[in-house]
Amino acid sequence: MAAGSTYTPIATTTLGSNQASVTFNSFSGYTDLVVAVNGTMSSTGNFYVQFNGDTSSNYSVTEMYGDGASAVSARYSSQTYAFCGLLGTAQGNAILNIQNYANTSTYKTFLARGNYPSGYVIARVGLWRSTAAITSMTFAQASGFTFQTGSTFTLYGLASA
Repeated sequence: MAAGSTYTPIATTTLGSNQASVTFNSFSGYTDLVVAVNGTMSSTGNFYVQFNGDTSSNYSVTEMYGDGASAVSARYSSQTYAFCGLLGTAQGNAILNIQNYANTSTYKTFLARGNYPSGYVIARVGLWRSTAAITSMTFAQASGFTFQTGSTFTLYGLASA
């Protein structure tokens, strides 16, 4: 995140029905992007992000998570998506920070944090091995779970002050 940045709301999607995925594809002119998710899923699980519809094995994620009794770390390489959130059937939240998303000379990185009340807290660092500017992002769940009615996805742009 650039020093002296300000958050600008770009778009908010509040689900009126259960949905398998949510996509943002209209943003430009910012330094970084932030997506805040507040909601539930049909079953507890991780959800992921794909950039620009890329389903090739270009994603890697390293994560740490814990439940108050134990802590675990894991790494996923050469994936077709990047885990970025964790929601359960009780209200939880996740936040995704995407740095320098429009740069066309570097791979894209992100930081993600999330939790749900009866389970884990989790922190992730991810990489999309592409130099393309991010022009769209889709959030979905690999096991076929759905985001539930009332879940909210808000996209913010960060611009240098």
